[in-house]
Amino acid sequence: MATWVTQVLASAGYAGLVFLMFAENVFPPIPSELIVPLAGYMASSGKLALAGVIAAGTLGSVLGALPLYYFGRKLGYERTLAFARNHGRWLTVCEPDIRRAKRWFDRHGGAAVFFCRLVPGIRSLISLPAGIGEMNLAAFIVCTGAGSALWTALLAVAGYLLGRNFRDVEKYLDPVSWVVVGGVVVLYVVRVVRHSRR
Repeated sequence: MATWVTQVLASAGYAGLVFLMFAENVFPPIPSELIVPLAGYMASSGKLALAGVIAAGTLGSVLGALPLYYFGRKLGYERTLAFARNHGRWLTVCEPDIRRAKRWFDRHGGAAVFFCRLVPGIRSLISLPAGIGEMNLAAFIVCTGAGSALWTALLAVAGYLLGRNFRDVEKYLDPVSWVVVGGVVVLYVVRVVRHSRR
């Protein structure tokens, strides 16, 4: 997977990074923890600019957060609960999950959106209760953008500082990234089965 990400970045540059970060929010097995450090490494070799990597990564993250936000906003709380009741097994989400997320968002609001953008695994999911809670779109974009920018900057600078040593790390990334994807798929299947039994 690291090879594929590198090829996308090499061929499409910043547009490729925007696409990858958008996809990471929609399809989490493509992790930003892999994408952005690779882009940061490319910046250290002069193929991209570090500021451009941070900007493109942030833009992709914000764009990727919008579908779930609009999904939650369009359906509203009750219909989202009904959706989880009827189709939640495929998303491994049940009504209590949504109720807890909604209560948590109601308590913390914009801070929840900002800080959750820094937490792997739930970065994209916070968009759903934000939409259900009808958070102001401009405020949602600002909080999402700020959190995404900080997260992207940390990863990009890490890849940039690794510089030449990144090649030594990169040879381990492909097998590790495929193991991670395999683990995510297995975990998904297990959760679907458990949710169906529940």
